[in-house]
Parts: sequence; C-alpha cells; structure tokens
Amino acid sequence: MFQTLQTQAEGSIGRLQLDRPDKLNPLSTQTLTEIAEAARWFDEQPEVKVVIVGGSGRSFSAGADLSTFSGSGEPSGLSTREAAECGRTMADALERMKALSIARIQGWCVGGGLVLAAACDLRIAAADARFSIPEVDLGIPLAWGGIPRLVREIGPALTKELVLTCRPFDAQEAKASGFLNRVVPLADLDLEVETLAHSLASKARHTLQSTKQHVNAVTEQMVGTMRSWGDADGLVTAFGDEECKQARRDYLERRPKR
Repeated sequence: MFQTLQTQAEGSIGRLQLDRPDKLNPLSTQTLTEIAEAARWFDEQPEVKVVIVGGSGRSFSAGADLSTFSGSGEPSGLSTREAAECGRTMADALERMKALSIARIQGWCVGGGLVLAAACDLRIAAADARFSIPEVDLGIPLAWGGIPRLVREIGPALTKELVLTCRPFDAQEAKASGFLNRVVPLADLDLEVETLAHSLASKARHTLQSTKQHVNAVTEQMVGTMRSWGDADGLVTAFGDEECKQARRDYLERRPKR
C-alpha cells in the first residue's frame, strides 16, 4: 500500500512500521504523507483498537530526511511551504487516529522521529534507545507541533533545555522525564509491546476511545497544538536565512555516522 511504510491490520491490532532501515528510517516528505494516510486508513478498519508504531532495523527513526537539505532528495511536487507543513499534518493525523497508538522505540529516535513518538498515546523503549533533538544545530526551529507536545509530556523548562542544547539523552532520562511509559531490555521489547497492545485490545472500544479523546481534550486546553500551524513559516524562514544555512552546512559536515 505504501512505499516507505509497512502497514498491517490483524484483528484488533494494527501495525505501522517505518521501512527504510538502511537509512535509519528517515522522515521524508513522502514518508510523512504516508504516515498521515496510514492513520486515516486505520480509522477505516473497524476491528483495529491498537496500532503499534515502530521502525525497521536498528533504529526507530533518524528524523527528518537530511538529504532534503543538500538538495539530493526526491522532488515531492509540493511548494516549500506545503512540504514544511507535512510534518505537522502527520503528527496531527496520528494523534487524532481513533485507535490507541503505542510507539515501539529502539536505537536512535531523533528530531522528527521524537515528534512522531510524542504523537503516539503510549511509548515503550528499549534500554539502548538514544534520543536527540538536533534541529537548532541544523539552523531550523523544532517544528511539526513538536514544541507543544514536548511541553505537554516533559514540561517547559526541560523542553527548552533539550531543544536549545541539542544534547543527546538516554532512555532512562526520557523515562524519568515522563516521556516514556516503560523501558525494558532490547530482548524484551517486542514481548512488552505486544503484551500491552493485546491487554488494551481486550477492552471495550468505546471506553478506549472515550478515554483517549477525554485526555486529549484536557491536554489541548492545557498546551494546545493549534498554534503549530505557524511552524511551517518558521521552517521556510530558516531555509532562507544565511546564518541558518551556515549552521546546516556546519552540522552536515561534522555529524557522526550512525
């Protein structure tokens, strides 16, 4: 059904898996569009109550596809503004999906990948998981509705620190901050996620969906994501700013291979 994802619906359990493991599952414009389409597709599967969201191979996601910064990415046919909006559309679609979503996180979860995880209802990570938000070092603001979602999950002070410093952090810190529900050894990750998914799927659909909608309505009043429509404008400005361009060049030259 999709070129960069694998999707599956087996009874009450759905699966959405990023499927570019050779590149650590980068989030290209195409992938972002496909995730949003997949979320809407799951809404049309009446039996699905829980969707497991993961990444193939050794990492969850390396974040935004950096090839787009060098001009080597595939043309999407979208304007710069439209392309910049795709990440917010993805996160909103996943968060509004009727089914509960569980992020299954291993290896690197970077930038936009962290926003993808934040849009899920629950998050379970392997002990080897590593997180970072390198956008400021790349000369771009964290977009895609990432700021309000992080403030919602970990609070404003830690959001500012992690976004502004761009420092990596591990699964234990992510759990202590409230971002993760559980951390387990990598060998136990699949069992932990499957057990939780099946436990939730055994419950009545109405109560699952009502609880999700109720919590989302409360948090929307506390830390709304509606202002994120302006995120794309911040990205477009950063793409044209000379100091930001130099920051991107410097980052791409020195970034380590993962």
